[in-house]
Amino acid sequence: MTIDRLIRIFAGSFILISLALGVEGSPLFVSHWALAFTAFVGANLLQFGFTNVCPLGWFLKKLGVPESVATCAR
Repeated sequence: MTIDRLIRIFAGSFILISLALGVEGSPLFVSHWALAFTAFVGANLLQFGFTNVCPLGWFLKKLGVPESVATCAR
């Protein structure tokens, strides 16, 4: 699994969990601040798309996750 794929999984999970925690009708509702967290994650994803700087990617590299997997079949 590559770093890009793990970042997408983490981001998607954070967004879904924070939405569930911030919507009053959800059985997991905690507070409306969870919706602010969702906006924060979305802003970070937008920033990553423009600047290609991602602290999570750096951390995953340090853990030894391969940046990409060669898929050339010759």
